[in-house]
Amino acid sequence: MARRGRRRLPRRVPGLRTYRVPERGVRRPGADPRRGGRRTPGRARAPRGARRPAALRAAARDGQDVALTRSTTDGVSTVMSALRLGPGDEVLTSDEEHPGLLAPLEAARRRRGFHVRIAPFAELADAIGPRTRLVACSHVSWVGGRVVDAAALAASDAMVLLDGAQGLGAVPTNPHELGCDFYAASGQKWLCGPDGSGCLYVRRDLADELDPPWPNYGSLAFDMGLSGPLFAWSLESVGLLAEAGLDWVHERGAGLAARLANALAERGLTVSPRGRSTLVSWSSSDPEGDMARLAADGIVVRYLPGRGLVRASVGAWSSEEDLDRLVAAAVR
Repeated sequence: MARRGRRRLPRRVPGLRTYRVPERGVRRPGADPRRGGRRTPGRARAPRGARRPAALRAAARDGQDVALTRSTTDGVSTVMSALRLGPGDEVLTSDEEHPGLLAPLEAARRRRGFHVRIAPFAELADAIGPRTRLVACSHVSWVGGRVVDAAALAASDAMVLLDGAQGLGAVPTNPHELGCDFYAASGQKWLCGPDGSGCLYVRRDLADELDPPWPNYGSLAFDMGLSGPLFAWSLESVGLLAEAGLDWVHERGAGLAARLANALAERGLTVSPRGRSTLVSWSSSDPEGDMARLAADGIVVRYLPGRGLVRASVGAWSSEEDLDRLVAAAVR
């Protein structure tokens, strides 16, 4: 049970503290909390690992396994460039992957000559073969919100790269518990951070098997860094979620999403298979038109091109009233 104070998040997230941080950064353009910027000496001296995007705070035991990036795609691209893959090697991916993973995967395939095989998302573990060097897939599918069986993937001899764009901040995320070797995520989605922020977990004992972008120690070999304002915004956003309680944030978001999925199904809509996540998709004969119609009612959803689906993202900051409005509008 969450403490009473933690239940204020739905009223607090949509703006105040999160969006004041960039303003402070712009007014002090020389201040970079990572480099001893003005009036931030306490933060500047904090251990580097203590403030890797608390994003993956549970992920890295001391922060040295987590690098700062600009997006999930940047993280995926970095891993694909660092891995020593070539002809004869196979990378396994799924039929529910976002272009943010598929594009860097295809670019690396063209350069290195390895083979890419696609399997159904729900059958990835069974599809791993003797030539599979890497499984690259979503932690949470962007299509319908299914959660990959990471433990089953990690039980194989293949390395595992998880795209955490729809995972980090939405569902419990600890790479050590998931068993993955790499976890790439962004800050602007479920961490409520700015565009151009992200992070990448790299299992430390893989260092000898990788060619990182630049020579450095630990995760710094993969670290792209963030500008002072973006870094400050990211810290404040994650701090707000941590203050509410990350476990509560995860449980509330997933619980509300399940409520929405059940309500849509009860009203006759076909809801896509999903896991305990914050995404809910349903079938539509005109998904783009439905998105526009809902937008006219002040309800923001997205359609998934080529899949005949409309998708809603439900966070801890959503309310039951929001979901009731969505259901009523979706079935009109």
